[in-house]
Amino acid sequence: MRPQKLAPAEQAERLAGLDGWQRVPGREAITRSFRFADFNAAFGWMARVALMAEKLDHHPEWRNTYNRVEVVLSTHDAGGLTELDFQLAGFMDRAALG
Repeated sequence: MRPQKLAPAEQAERLAGLDGWQRVPGREAITRSFRFADFNAAFGWMARVALMAEKLDHHPEWRNTYNRVEVVLSTHDAGGLTELDFQLAGFMDRAALG
């Protein structure tokens, strides 16, 4: 079943429940920058997130530079933000805590 785009009020409510995430200007997406102790820690986190992304069949846009990972989430098939984006964002936050 194809994920359904969330209504703007639901998006705002879900975004308010996430720490450090913000809207991407000009598109219906959310973004966050993660910093880790070093490249190994960043890459390990990305590997954990990749496993969850496969499980959800929902994949992030991301860029890694040494100890930083820049993430953008949006559900392209739905044309905006869905429950999957917020599930993956929450998982990323929890995984970054250790």
